[in-house]
Amino acid sequence: MKKIGLYFGTFNPIHIGHLAIANHMVEFSDLDEVWMVVTPHNPFKKKSSLLDNHHRLEMVYKATENYPNIHPSDIEFKLPQPNYTILTLTNLEERYPNKDFCLIMGADNLKSFHKWKNYEAILENYKLYVYPRISEGTIPENFQNHPKINLVTAPIMEISSTFIRNAIKNKKTLHRF
Repeated sequence: MKKIGLYFGTFNPIHIGHLAIANHMVEFSDLDEVWMVVTPHNPFKKKSSLLDNHHRLEMVYKATENYPNIHPSDIEFKLPQPNYTILTLTNLEERYPNKDFCLIMGADNLKSFHKWKNYEAILENYKLYVYPRISEGTIPENFQNHPKINLVTAPIMEISSTFIRNAIKNKKTLHRF
């Protein structure tokens, strides 16, 4: 059974940091593939700043075309909005019963994971692969040393989509981000 890491994001835009993390997960963990799940609308983000769903999906297709084990996914485009991770996971399990799905997230998301809809069910049924992020706060004690949470030693990426959007807005030249 293939083990698939699901890397959710608005990817607005996708950048070299996303690709480095996805590639690291495929090459240095027990994941066979990473699916970059393009999220139409993150309930924690303002929708007005998002590029069109299909433009972001196309950027992910172009960015991942040379990575044989990293694939774009538009699964959330087909689900009712706003969508929650638990619903996507349930849908994917129904569609692909022969795959073992796991979540990939940054440590910053793990710090607020207790706010996610049905986070207990996610932790009960899925493994989490958590990569380091520079952020405020600490990981809650009940998530430290949890058997379903794998803290991955991966490069720390300080580049962000917000930085890229702001740089473009200010007419800065950006190559290979």
